[in-house]
Amino acid sequence: MIQLSIVVLTKNAAEKLPECLESVHHLVEGMGEIVLLDGGSTDKTLEVGKKYKARIFKQKPGSFDTWRNQGKEVAKGEWLFYIDPDERVTPELRGEIESVTGPVARSSQPTSSSASWRIAGARWDSLRSHHPSPSYVAFAIPRRNFVFGKELHHGGWWPDYVVRLMLRDKLIRWEGELHEQPKISGETGFLKNPFIHLKEDNLSDMVQKTNKWSRIEAKLLLESGHPKMTWWRFFRPVFTEIFDRLILKLGFLDGVPGVIFSIYQGWSRFATYAKLWEMQRRL
Repeated sequence: MIQLSIVVLTKNAAEKLPECLESVHHLVEGMGEIVLLDGGSTDKTLEVGKKYKARIFKQKPGSFDTWRNQGKEVAKGEWLFYIDPDERVTPELRGEIESVTGPVARSSQPTSSSASWRIAGARWDSLRSHHPSPSYVAFAIPRRNFVFGKELHHGGWWPDYVVRLMLRDKLIRWEGELHEQPKISGETGFLKNPFIHLKEDNLSDMVQKTNKWSRIEAKLLLESGHPKMTWWRFFRPVFTEIFDRLILKLGFLDGVPGVIFSIYQGWSRFATYAKLWEMQRRL
């Protein structure tokens, strides 16, 4: 019986994937598997996957929610653990995952001892407001985000909870073309120990990603019937993003990386709305 399936989405990830898989391979020794869904890598990504005895599949046509759902389809484990190539599992997090996914974990999981944890965002507050349950079917994991080699403690980047660990038969589906989220049948708990997330290394990579994802976000806004873009519609989302992260959430306390990344989030919003304007002009 396979207890845990680790699901990784890849495309040309040979540089970061080895450290990622090295950090999780102890989780699957004996009673687990690594499932790698690849989007057509031309580097040594597949060689790295084979080194760690991953089961490798070609991604279906679609987007992130499609690929996450494909991971559920091909995985064999009772539990699913989704991790990206730029994330790392610490020994402390590994031990915590083992404690909640073990054979007796579901009858002995602790009630909500996370009352003192810092939660960012009303969505997580609403989850935590549920009555404590001894048998969570999914878990949100905090992330320590590193940008330009520096960990960000402010600007809304901590604790940055993501739901990545869940019972396979309790995952209904992933939803969302870009910022995909899992729909779970049951209660979600919170783990204490965080991922390491090597978010951005340099501005060039950031710009390339923004150019790609802003087009998708603009398309989603267009399809949702966003009002026609006029000059004054650019200011509120862009400056709200910068002011919120840089001032209200104290992003400036993270020094130059925090300032750059906070302002960059505003520029990313601008790029999305500028592309939305372009799309609307073509209608």
